[in-house]
Amino acid sequence: MNAIPRLRAYRGPALLSYGFRPFFLFGAIYAGLIMLSWLPVFYGELALWTTFTPIDWHVHETLYGFLPAVVTGFLLTAIPNWTGRLPIHGMSLLALAAVWVAGRVAVTFSTGIGWLPAAIIDVSFLALVVAAVTREIIAGSNRRNLKIVGMVALLLAGNIAFHVEAHIYGSAEYGVRIGIAVMVLLIAVIGGRIIPSFTRNWLVRENPGRLPVPFARFDLIVIGISAVTLVLWTVQPFGRPSAAALAIAGVLHIVRLVRWAGDRTWRDRLVLILHVGYAFVPLGFLLAGAAAFDIAAPGAGIHAWTVGAAGTMTLAVMSRASLGHTGNALAASPVTQAIYAAIVIAALARIGASLEPAWSEPLLYISAFCWSAAFFGFAGSYWPLLVGTPPRARSAE
Repeated sequence: MNAIPRLRAYRGPALLSYGFRPFFLFGAIYAGLIMLSWLPVFYGELALWTTFTPIDWHVHETLYGFLPAVVTGFLLTAIPNWTGRLPIHGMSLLALAAVWVAGRVAVTFSTGIGWLPAAIIDVSFLALVVAAVTREIIAGSNRRNLKIVGMVALLLAGNIAFHVEAHIYGSAEYGVRIGIAVMVLLIAVIGGRIIPSFTRNWLVRENPGRLPVPFARFDLIVIGISAVTLVLWTVQPFGRPSAAALAIAGVLHIVRLVRWAGDRTWRDRLVLILHVGYAFVPLGFLLAGAAAFDIAAPGAGIHAWTVGAAGTMTLAVMSRASLGHTGNALAASPVTQAIYAAIVIAALARIGASLEPAWSEPLLYISAFCWSAAFFGFAGSYWPLLVGTPPRARSAE
């Protein structure tokens, strides 16, 4: 990212100065809370007042609750760099954050207010994000980035489908897979921009030699094949055609990752964690392919994508952006490195719980604890930067 334009005549709280501040902070807190709640709900020790089944609530609040908050924080911070326009801040940002909070409350207590009012409140957030982001990109004459808006719009469509499907059929299988598919594509597209860029910048300064291969036709081919594969997986997650497509996509993502020279970044944990997080993308494809062949549990690939790729990448992006855009050095402190270690352990434990049923219960607890520790750790350690640092224009790279 380039430096964010300076705020004109903004005198409000630092928390409302840029989109990353409230959405990274409260998104991280909510990520920790929903995981702490999940196992008691799963084992029948805690009841929720929601119209969703317990599993659907858990999945929905991860895919359509926590994740959109982080995506919104990223976009509202990146778009001013893309367009040269001032960021959305102040009361407009507060209103957007309030709609997100209202959606979380409405979904969790939808039994009391009804599924349809809860759905309307919930989907309003992504609808507002799509509208705001589209307006900013068009006003800034930066239409090439509308494809990112298109993927957020697909996430909105998946959320709508989730609510309708859960109401009609009692569960939301297609809504779940749509959300996961869009999430994987977002990581593939955004990761393909920032990972080689940040890696190149660091290597040029600190470790001259082999550099990442720039974004090229190969990347477009991988993203295109991944999109087709994920559509096929969404419609039909099992069977030989899906298995073959998933395996091919997984191998292509491995090649893509190798081209980014991540093996040369061990000394910079802020860069290295981006490569580690992206590695869960091909792992998810390969495990989902194995599940399509009925030789692995479906949950292994799904959690490689959700806990591994999404969990690790969101923490990697949130920590880097929070440091860079508050004028701090781009260096991973021991606490930040512990956060990274916790989320990777959470991902590996959750994948293991799917692959080895005999060890599933202890591994589920390890995964939940490490996930919550990672996100609560981020919220606690980055709180002073997000809430108390005066707005400053500073590059994230």
